[in-house]
Amino acid sequence: MEKRSRAYRINGRVRRLWKVLGPGLITGSSDDDPSGIATYSQAGAGFGFATLWSALITFPLMASIQEMCARIGLVTGEGLATIIRKNYKKGTLYLMLILSLPAIVLNIGADIAGMGAVANLLCPGIPSFIFSIFITALLIVCIVYLPYKRIAAVMKYLCLTLLAYVLVPLIVKTDWSGALRESFLPHIHFNKEYAAILVAILGTTISPYLFIWQTSMEVEDMKKKQGGAIINNRIIHNMRLDVGYGMFYSNLIMYFIILACGTVLFSAGIRQIDTVDQAALALKPLAGDFSYALFSLGVIGTGFLAIPVLAVSLSYALSETFEWKEGLDKKYKEAKPFYGVIIVSLIVGLGINFLGISPIKALIYTAVLYGLTAPGLIAIILIICNNKKIMGNRTNGWFSNILGIVTFLLMTVSGIAMIWFYCFPS
Repeated sequence: MEKRSRAYRINGRVRRLWKVLGPGLITGSSDDDPSGIATYSQAGAGFGFATLWSALITFPLMASIQEMCARIGLVTGEGLATIIRKNYKKGTLYLMLILSLPAIVLNIGADIAGMGAVANLLCPGIPSFIFSIFITALLIVCIVYLPYKRIAAVMKYLCLTLLAYVLVPLIVKTDWSGALRESFLPHIHFNKEYAAILVAILGTTISPYLFIWQTSMEVEDMKKKQGGAIINNRIIHNMRLDVGYGMFYSNLIMYFIILACGTVLFSAGIRQIDTVDQAALALKPLAGDFSYALFSLGVIGTGFLAIPVLAVSLSYALSETFEWKEGLDKKYKEAKPFYGVIIVSLIVGLGINFLGISPIKALIYTAVLYGLTAPGLIAIILIICNNKKIMGNRTNGWFSNILGIVTFLLMTVSGIAMIWFYCFPS
């Protein structure tokens, strides 16, 4: 009887936690999109365990920035672009758009191409571009016609597809002492390839589109759950739990993808990943001949999670800039420009499939571009979160400011280092 009672209590806690999880979990999981999977796979294949430390470093930094964005949404009840438009010069708003929108469109296209390429692994007889067209059409229909509540529920369960990567290092012979050593005492390479992959890792974990998404989704989620209630400490606490668990999950998956590829691919002499089937080899010890299927499931699952986040983030930014009606809670006829941007961004992204760029390279290029553009947006977020006129008594504390400044400096220095090594190779 006592065991049953304890099981009920544990089950109740899990259910309550799952109910609290929402925008933060979706944000964290969508961060491990096909672009992230490609970047982490290349990091593991190219440098073994030498980038594992980045997963530990980026967790508190990523969590702090996303917490700031979530707090902005909860406190103001408005999206990031609206806050900037109402309180700062237009140049600041346009800077945000310039820094984020091109990378978001490229990310959409790269993810669609990646999904099409892995679907082609499963059905080689059908060209990858056919799959890409089908995926784009399916996404448009789902985003435009399904209600937000259903989309959010599906997104939460899609997050679980990433767990496959955690299993690989547990079933193969993994150098755990080497992994732990590189995690806490890293061996940093001073060359352009290492600098580029570091920028890509930072860019795909601390991505500008996530800032926009997190802020706007907190607003929508608050309307759904609380009906626009006054913000209190409990709501802030639940938000921080959501963001913390979401970012932890994201970085856990990141760590194990690098670890799996470092163990399987790097050890086998595969240093450069140019095709999706090479990346799929990392899962071969777990799934054997089904490794391609498991890898495809992970990429397609995260793609269906991430692409709506990307497209909706872009639409929120433009809709708030030009004061269009926006929101996933609205029907198409109520917010045609909002949904129009989503449709156009997906179609433009699909067009990248026909430029002849390798899907893997396009995914990694996207991460690098995010890494170069994110510092500008981080600076804007820090300014907003220290503005009492906007945030009232919910401005940043000293610890949040320290983490935010460290994030800004780390991303800026790594970007400069990458440019330096490319301009002045040793």
